[in-house]
Amino acid sequence: MNEPNPTLITRRDLIKIMVGAGISVGAAAVLAGPLTPVIEQLASNIIRPQEGGGVENPCCPRWGMVIDLSKCIGCEYCVYACQATNDTTDEMRWNIMVEDVTKTGTPFFVTRPCLHCQNPPCVSVCPVAATVLRSDGLVTMDYNKCIGCRYCQAACPYGARVFNWEERGDTPNPLVPAWGVPEVPRRPRGVVEKCTFCVQRIDAGVPRGLVPGVDRDATPACVNICPVEARHFGDLNDPRSNVSRIIASVPTLRLRDDLGTDTSVFYIPPEGGL
Repeated sequence: MNEPNPTLITRRDLIKIMVGAGISVGAAAVLAGPLTPVIEQLASNIIRPQEGGGVENPCCPRWGMVIDLSKCIGCEYCVYACQATNDTTDEMRWNIMVEDVTKTGTPFFVTRPCLHCQNPPCVSVCPVAATVLRSDGLVTMDYNKCIGCRYCQAACPYGARVFNWEERGDTPNPLVPAWGVPEVPRRPRGVVEKCTFCVQRIDAGVPRGLVPGVDRDATPACVNICPVEARHFGDLNDPRSNVSRIIASVPTLRLRDDLGTDTSVFYIPPEGGL
C-alpha cells in the first residue's frame, strides 16, 4: 500500500465539521487533533481479510456496518434519510459526509455515523449513566437521564456527538416526507444526541424474527436508501452475515484503531488506495 497522504483531510476541515455540528471552536480544535488527518489514520489501520470474518457468538449479536468508499458517490442520501428518520436538523447531523481525493487524484467520499465502539470513551465519562453499551454492541442514549454536561461529546475521538442547543417545538423538518418520516421523538433542549444505528428498528424487528441488514424494516435507514449499496449492516459475531463475509473477503480499515476503541464500522478503501 502507498504511504498515506498527510494533506488529505485537514484539521481545519474537521474543525469546520465539528463547529457545524454545534461544538465550540475551542472544543473542536481539541477534538479534531486525534483525527488529523482522518484518511492518514484510516490508511494506517488496514485490516487484512484473514483478520476479519466474524466470531461465532450464539449468546448475542454485535451489530456493525461496512461502508465501501470505492462505491460511495457522495449523493448524501444516507445523510438525508438519517435526518428525516431520526428528525435531526442540518446543524445537528448524526451522519456526515466529507469529500476528498486519493494520491492518484481520484475523488472519493467518506461518511461517518457513530462508530459504536466496544470500548467507548463516552460511556466511561458519563456521570449519570445516560450513555450505555448494550450487549448487542450498540451505544445508546437515555435522554431522560442526560444532564447536558457534554463530557461524552468531549470524550468522543470521532466528533460523532452533537449538543441540542435549541427547543425545536413543532418546526417542520424540510426533509420529511421526501426522505422518510420521523420514527423517534425529538430530543429536548440541553441533551447530547448521536446516531443509534436506527435502534428503534432493530428493537422492533428482532422480536418479530426480522434480521437487521437483511430485512429492511429492521435495518438502518442510511443502509436501505443507498442507491449504490455502499453501506452494509449486520451481525459482526455471525460469520455468515453479509458484513462478516465482506470483512473476511477484502481489506478493510477502521478509524483510529490505535486508540483501542474497537469500533463497529469498517471501511473498504477507495479505488486506487489512499
